[in-house]
Amino acid sequence: MSPIIVFSHGNGQSLYAYGPLANYWSAHGFVVIQPTHLDSRMLGLAKDDPRRPRFWRHREADLVAILDQLDRIEAMVPAVRGRLDLSRIAVAGHSWGAQTASMLLGATHPDPDDGSVVDIADSRVKAGVLLAVPGTGGDNLSAFAAENFPFMNPDFSRMRTPALVIAGDHDNGAMTVRGPDWWREAYDLSPGAKGLFTVFGGEHSLGGVPNYESRETTDESPERLAAVQRLSLAYLLGALYPGDAAWDEAVAWMETVDNPQGRLETK
Repeated sequence: MSPIIVFSHGNGQSLYAYGPLANYWSAHGFVVIQPTHLDSRMLGLAKDDPRRPRFWRHREADLVAILDQLDRIEAMVPAVRGRLDLSRIAVAGHSWGAQTASMLLGATHPDPDDGSVVDIADSRVKAGVLLAVPGTGGDNLSAFAAENFPFMNPDFSRMRTPALVIAGDHDNGAMTVRGPDWWREAYDLSPGAKGLFTVFGGEHSLGGVPNYESRETTDESPERLAAVQRLSLAYLLGALYPGDAAWDEAVAWMETVDNPQGRLETK
């Protein structure tokens, strides 16, 4: 039986964008399911499409719909029929996708329409990997982010599900007026078992996670990418399979390798 990763892509991307991660995870036994959200450039929605202000809600609904219909997905795809392990489900995402995935792990945010708390934590999800996940909102947001992402005010205080947060120590993305430390807040502000991999020299693409062509990667590095791949896989194996040695071995590797590509913290 194969464990499952539901992956949420970054702003404007699509199910085709994250091969360096999806292919790596699937090559190591995971079934990776990737929706294409409405914000994807591939879909080409008109600028005045009435759904645009609520892209965040459609994104979250996409992930919940996948979880609700895993039996249907399994029946429709012969390659995975009879192979899905519904007791071992993880979520992952990059950038906006990481924020979307964090909601199933227990993060919340206010609904910008009425201020009510949006809470879609899902007990079916046992672990997560959050790559370049945005931090807290308010005065931390840039003017661009405050205008275009008014829901981006996450509260991580209830995000108890085990997760690995991966952040670049050179990520000076346009979402925040703060520096790279903003991208580690999902680790710092959440309870429970968590890991943080801070990528040395990593910018928002963390060495090249968005695509093989690296057209949107400003910090392309096969070595950084390999470290992200290895640690994310090891974390999920350790979280989904109690007693599995993959995570302990990865931690030991980080302590002994000559060029570790980053710093690992756990709690």
